[in-house]
Amino acid sequence: MAPRCWRWWHWSAWPRIRPPPTGSIASSRQQFSTQEQTLQISVVGSGPAGFYTAQHLLKHHTRAHVDIFEKQLVPFGLVRFGVAPDHPEVKNVINTFTQTARSDRCAFHGNVVVGRDVTVPELQEAYHAVVLSYGAEDHRALEIPGEELPGVFSARAFVGWYNGLPENKELAPDLSCDTAVILGQGNVALDVARILLTPPEHLEKTDITEASLEVLRQSRVKMVWIVGRRGPLQVAFTIKELREMIQLPGTRPILDPADFLGLHDRIKEVPRPRKRLTELLLRTAAEKPGEEEAARQAVASRVWGLRFFRSPQQVLPSPDGRQAAGIRLAVTRLEGVGETAWAVPTGDTEDLPCGLVLSSVGYKSRPIDPSVPFDPKLGIIPNKEGRVVDVPGLYCSGWVKRGPTGVITTTMADSFLTSQTLLQDLKAGLLPPGPRPGYAAVEALLSSRGVRPVSFSDWEKLDAEEVSRGQRTGKPREKLLDPQEMLQLLGR
Repeated sequence: MAPRCWRWWHWSAWPRIRPPPTGSIASSRQQFSTQEQTLQISVVGSGPAGFYTAQHLLKHHTRAHVDIFEKQLVPFGLVRFGVAPDHPEVKNVINTFTQTARSDRCAFHGNVVVGRDVTVPELQEAYHAVVLSYGAEDHRALEIPGEELPGVFSARAFVGWYNGLPENKELAPDLSCDTAVILGQGNVALDVARILLTPPEHLEKTDITEASLEVLRQSRVKMVWIVGRRGPLQVAFTIKELREMIQLPGTRPILDPADFLGLHDRIKEVPRPRKRLTELLLRTAAEKPGEEEAARQAVASRVWGLRFFRSPQQVLPSPDGRQAAGIRLAVTRLEGVGETAWAVPTGDTEDLPCGLVLSSVGYKSRPIDPSVPFDPKLGIIPNKEGRVVDVPGLYCSGWVKRGPTGVITTTMADSFLTSQTLLQDLKAGLLPPGPRPGYAAVEALLSSRGVRPVSFSDWEKLDAEEVSRGQRTGKPREKLLDPQEMLQLLGR
């Protein structure tokens, strides 16, 4: 059901003799006006930002009750759908989130699309505060000719495909080509390159979906170029991911020593993490590998390389115009110094043949509701320390607050700060006084609109089914991909 216009149906704007509309938050509030005072909070999004926000609120306010709303049927956001399948240790945070969700002061409500099934103003009517933590569910477009050609995908969709995100299960990338090009030099770009080049037998005991693993088994991709507009000093990936690429079985790296000329002296003053990363790049590019490493590289059947100072200009079509066949890159040079240097085109171009183009130039948040301010240029909700600008009682945390940067621990710190801000506002008397009905009011609205939420105990049934299916093939789980099948398993 489309979101209602808040202004015309809000009962407080009507004459007092008129009863509140049936099924509205206002009528529900009257039923719960005598309940014992509890701090009612709703969190939108069940990824790291949502769960860390809930965790902090529950820990630091003993009367807080948190309802977490999620549009997917399953929780955990990018921990489930974004973390690479060969990084299971990163997913251990799910254990902490599960403890939070099992608290008697926390509830998970999946299969609820905020902005469609229930509006943000309706949540604000039901709760003392609302925290938007729904992340970045879109990708930044390249905005170049040929981007729409078959064979061009966002890295976000590709990651969603091999990680079992329902909306990407039909992606079906064609991996029959010899060369793939990944545009962008962040950790997601390296994740995608690593999955493309990892021997499939090394992925068989991970939670990668069986459907995507079968496609990877048939892959003919032997060369992956990872392309960046700037130079080695500006790459966005971290040393852990780089080291994994360098040590990837069956592969060898290609780095042009010319890209690193003069860097020895320039890295002396840079921060230690950047210095260590650049030193590893320098060694890989310039030093002759040891005997054991040389022997490993000699038998490598797959290759990956970093291309610096190149900016995508056009995806080149095949002769029949029906498929991507290459990419035209503008050669760039840097102006400015250090990590803030920017790339400018030199006027030269080069064409790089390839049959697969993956764009990894950043994730982007979407606006959730007309009532919520949104900055389309920055892709964030305008806020001050997590307080949504000009909307009292509304907060944000995670990527929708600061942009799609950092790792899970960054989001943890960010979410804790937002929850601290909320509790400070509560103490200062800036949140609505008196009781709020919380989920009881929202449940009535959802029921009247034909929406059937999925609870955390429902998720635990789906979780058990996934684990059971995975055990048959020695995997930690086989993810369910079809929302309809999930609902059928829950008896819906």
